[in-house]
Amino acid sequence: MSKTQTKDSQAQGHSPLADAQGLLFGTSMCGLGIVILTHLGLVTGQTAGLAVLLSYVTGWSFGLVFFLVNLPFYWLGYARMGLRFTIKTFIAVAMLSVLSKFLGTQVVFSELTPWVGAILFGFITGAGLLALFRHGASLGGIGILGLYLQEKTGFRAGWTQLSFDAGLFAVAFFVLPGTAFIWSLLGAVVVNFVIAINHRKDWYVAT
Repeated sequence: MSKTQTKDSQAQGHSPLADAQGLLFGTSMCGLGIVILTHLGLVTGQTAGLAVLLSYVTGWSFGLVFFLVNLPFYWLGYARMGLRFTIKTFIAVAMLSVLSKFLGTQVVFSELTPWVGAILFGFITGAGLLALFRHGASLGGIGILGLYLQEKTGFRAGWTQLSFDAGLFAVAFFVLPGTAFIWSLLGAVVVNFVIAINHRKDWYVAT
């Protein structure tokens, strides 16, 4: 099969079964990442990081907080990315909310070195997010807001996300112990590195 034929075949998109597998894989990996993160008492960036931090402060479960904090962003997702993306994202957020709680009862660590856990969190979560992106979904939140503001004002989406994460980690600095804050930064860097290296449209064109 020629390169052109391959691209044409991919461009037709995923089947419903492939999408279901992608969403299940992506949310399961991210759920496992959350289990590692919360076991170590760390935080991360974006909406998931906000939900983790709020769960530490309030005592509420991550899944509930994560589901609630994403609710205001769906209309932005619909306006910017369309109905298909918004529905998939809603499903992914709901699945992660449930799976993070379920996996927390099934996966128990007797010992996990913080810096190793932070790196594993970054790799596992990065892989999960890549799967979601490649199946036309996300985990909602600040990424959607960034794209919306970029379209409306010209302010780059990356700067919106960076500004939010800077504020989030500034708050986390006063909430987390010093070492936990450092390992949290490491985990967030690894996640973004995995996505930056691997999330390229010229490598993967199916939607």
